[in-house]
Amino acid sequence: MAKTPRDRDVSAGTTETAGTSSGGVGGPLSDRARARDLGIAPGDLPTGEHNGITDVAGVRVGQVTLIEGEDVRTGVTAIVPHPGNVYQEKVAGGVFVGNAFGKLAGSTQVSELGTIETPIVLTNTLSVARGIDGAVTWTLAQPGNETVTSVNAVVGETNDGVLNDIRGRHVTEEHVLDAITTATDDPVQEGTVGAGTGTTCFGWKGGIGTASRVVDGYTVGVLVQTNYGGSLRVDGVPIGEELEPPDRGAAETSGDGSCVFVVATDAPLSPRNLERLGARAVFAMARTGSTFTNGSGDFAIAFSTSPDSRERPGTTVQDAKSLPNAGVSPLFRAVLDAAEEAIYNSLFMATTVTGRNGTTRHAIPLERVRSLLHRYGRIRA
Repeated sequence: MAKTPRDRDVSAGTTETAGTSSGGVGGPLSDRARARDLGIAPGDLPTGEHNGITDVAGVRVGQVTLIEGEDVRTGVTAIVPHPGNVYQEKVAGGVFVGNAFGKLAGSTQVSELGTIETPIVLTNTLSVARGIDGAVTWTLAQPGNETVTSVNAVVGETNDGVLNDIRGRHVTEEHVLDAITTATDDPVQEGTVGAGTGTTCFGWKGGIGTASRVVDGYTVGVLVQTNYGGSLRVDGVPIGEELEPPDRGAAETSGDGSCVFVVATDAPLSPRNLERLGARAVFAMARTGSTFTNGSGDFAIAFSTSPDSRERPGTTVQDAKSLPNAGVSPLFRAVLDAAEEAIYNSLFMATTVTGRNGTTRHAIPLERVRSLLHRYGRIRA
């Protein structure tokens, strides 16, 4: 598959690349497929054009994938909230913490002030500092920011040390800058890419997934970095119990790991309701079989692209507009379904990866998943 400018692969070695699906629900599957290609579509709301976070107008995503030698399996995923100067036009933002066993840089200021002023960067646990460096360097270089002396970079992570030489800290500031500067509003590549290159989910290979929903004229998009455990359920079907992942170890059995969501919407929301929106993304993990253990760092970063919700310099009175509390419930429904589907996409699009110390995490077998979904009456053959 050809790489778009957004999905930069700086591999020194070789790896499998996420493929596309063919044939629809009843036809043959290629190596990998999205959830809808198997007939799984949580809820009944329509999706955006690409069924991804870039369906929210102005949102761009860039990814750098690092696959080098036998033990480097990591990367960067960057989400840019809008095409302008994000620092000068801060988006309303909120952070929800499901379980704080993780390193979510910049979250305290977002919680305090309710704004996000940089691209959001996802990477591995020991590369958070590099994520901050890249986001800060990019922000300081934007025209109009010549006198800026304080930048709150938002960087999330999961630990990919099972497949990746995480102690080598191979992600650089340049990789982060590359992900930000090449970000586009094209469909987002999923699976074994960017910050999802070295992750594990439910004992199979995890990765990056995305989905969207449209409700009441607004779009909600979700991007997820999956690296957590439990026993996988798809539309209520006990896939984990039926298939028993070949790579399941102590961490996967206990449910340890992490999951980070980025939620975007064009609905005008207050920071408090954005936090509540992010909470529903984390709640969707329960639908997929997460057990939310002590060692699982589960976070959601949510923002609104609405110009009515932005904070701009030079204003003495903030004239922000937002939906009332009662108007947010349809968006809650949308984000639950989109987050669930994004998780499935992260798994179904991921490819088998062998990395550090010869460890392998296998791609979930889609034909067997589809057979189980049919047996349990969720899809037709």
